[in-house]
Amino acid sequence: MPRLTILDPSKMGRQAQDLDGHLRRFVVGQEEAIHEIVSAYQSYLAGLSPLGRPIGNFLFIGPTGSGKTRIVEATAESLLKDPRAVIKVDCAEFQHSHEIAKLVGSPPGYIGHRETHALLSQEALNKYHTDKIKLSFVLFDEIEKASDALWNLLLGILDKGVLTLGDNRKVDFSSAMLFLTSNLGAHEMSCLLAPPLGFQAPFLEDTGCNDKLAIRISRTGISAVRRKFTPEFINRLDKIITFKSLGNEELRRIVDIELELVRRRIQAASASSPFQFNVTDSAKQFLLREGTDVRYGARPLKRAIERLIVQPLSNLIATNQIHRDDCILVSHCEGTPLLMFFREAKALEVWGVAGRAAA
Repeated sequence: MPRLTILDPSKMGRQAQDLDGHLRRFVVGQEEAIHEIVSAYQSYLAGLSPLGRPIGNFLFIGPTGSGKTRIVEATAESLLKDPRAVIKVDCAEFQHSHEIAKLVGSPPGYIGHRETHALLSQEALNKYHTDKIKLSFVLFDEIEKASDALWNLLLGILDKGVLTLGDNRKVDFSSAMLFLTSNLGAHEMSCLLAPPLGFQAPFLEDTGCNDKLAIRISRTGISAVRRKFTPEFINRLDKIITFKSLGNEELRRIVDIELELVRRRIQAASASSPFQFNVTDSAKQFLLREGTDVRYGARPLKRAIERLIVQPLSNLIATNQIHRDDCILVSHCEGTPLLMFFREAKALEVWGVAGRAAA
């Protein structure tokens, strides 16, 4: 009898592991979405992607500010080194059937045929291909706002991986990942997260690990999807993924991620006169209080960082209060609505106070 060797199908290749690690650094609390994207990429690398279909067709639903668009940008950044290497279709611009010409171009004989350039052309899909990675990422944002004409257009792309343009040219989507996002069921989900009447709304410390609540939220979102879309549309999706609402711990991690992105912006903008900045724990807690709302996820937090850190730093740079190789410390004094900026090189000399722009 031949000797059998136990195999481990849970292991990932090095490239898939790199993608998994990158997504976990920049996307917080969305394990299912990360797993599905990495699995689709691993199948692509192994040459086992479905024939004649896109590499993956995913519908992301869930509360606003939970990272649905961010995970697509993070995937493009990891694989193509550019978070903007995504063809984004804002479905709110396609609420009428005639607007589909923006995507596929006008057919010959129509006025403006030669002036209309199809957004979903083969050239657009191949624009960010590299010698090593020939992948395209297409994002249909807020798909529920589009007209039936766009949904019908997507049927062929999702199923056959082919789109016919207005001039009868064919566009091949077999090397593309398609992402659809939707806010369907968001109101019902927020009601599940809302506290009882008369009680203060706390941070949901256990939102990420409350399995019963997560299952109810997922069922609520999927039910809303089924009410909106036809069975033939839903059956062409590989996976409907419900993004979890972000709890207090996830938002703390997002603070660190967003501050790291600010550091990158500083390095890119001030390459000739670089400086560093550090943020104390008290300042991070202040940012959480100022920019956190469980119902709206991470977006208010990003705005708070722009208002309370980026804008004051811009003022300090413009007025030459920050010099080359300076190390700026950002702190907060309890009881004040302001952040304080110090230059560590001179015994914590106060340089500026954030919040004036917001006053």
